[in-house]
Amino acid sequence: MTTPKIFLRIVLFLLITSCASTKNVKFEDYVFETKTEKQAYITSYDKALKLWDIPFTEENVQTTLGTAHVIMAGPKNAKALVLLHGMDASSTMWYPNIKALAQNHRIYAIDFLMEPNKSTLTAKPLSRDEIVIWYNEIFSHYKLKKFDIVGASRGGWIATLLATQKENNIDKIVLLSPAQTFKFIDKVRKTSSALMLKLFPSEKKFSKTLKTFSTHPEKISPVYKRQFYLANKYAKSNSSMLKMTPFSDDELKAISNPVLVLIGDHDVINSEDSLERAQKYLPNNKTKMITDAGHFLTIDQSKIVNEAVVNFLN
Repeated sequence: MTTPKIFLRIVLFLLITSCASTKNVKFEDYVFETKTEKQAYITSYDKALKLWDIPFTEENVQTTLGTAHVIMAGPKNAKALVLLHGMDASSTMWYPNIKALAQNHRIYAIDFLMEPNKSTLTAKPLSRDEIVIWYNEIFSHYKLKKFDIVGASRGGWIATLLATQKENNIDKIVLLSPAQTFKFIDKVRKTSSALMLKLFPSEKKFSKTLKTFSTHPEKISPVYKRQFYLANKYAKSNSSMLKMTPFSDDELKAISNPVLVLIGDHDVINSEDSLERAQKYLPNNKTKMITDAGHFLTIDQSKIVNEAVVNFLN
């Protein structure tokens, strides 16, 4: 019988080889194959970003590994809060949460370099070490010290990766259903349809995928839904996904920061096992199961999640 780990690697391998074969070498963008694709996506991104409905500014930060797109909001003299979005979701995904998060923090929402968004990678996929280097260059650019960080899904895995580094400036950490962080994907059969969507994108399959990951897909803004669909359509899977393995007991024990872990009770990525492992190995943890929420808990139960996160950070 195929184990979840082996199954996931097989699917990811198919995704990588399929995408690699169609790469347009003349248009130097790791994610998008043509300028038309990129423009269509950016247009949808800008429309979705308006859902934030608070004042914000956007900046592009040049790093040694590519251009980082950062959205800033909230009081300039407040404590810094870095937001790391989920896979293919981009920083616009925070629209149900941003007003609450930006009330007492200076927000730095960073688009991940290897996915459809406004950050731009023109070279090869980044290794784990390079991902750490890239984020640290951004933190250094803004002179961030003792900042808080919130990561959702893949962003939660990255937040954990950053926290395991001996030298970091992170204070409090919030992990929102972090993917592949405490365990491998919980319900492989259900999530496999979402992975295959990247091979054969269609809006019908996309709607089914949303129902898999969300208990209340009707709450998802149609404007954001359009952007998220295009992200899944144009996304190029990369080798770093294969390296998103759960952290070891010792790695988790080394994280002394206060950590809040939230997962939905209908999450297909995590389960109670994830919370139990967090409770067992994170020295300074607080965990909570969010009722009537799936993997997209920030949308399914935004009010409850916002209150839990803000109370923890404050």
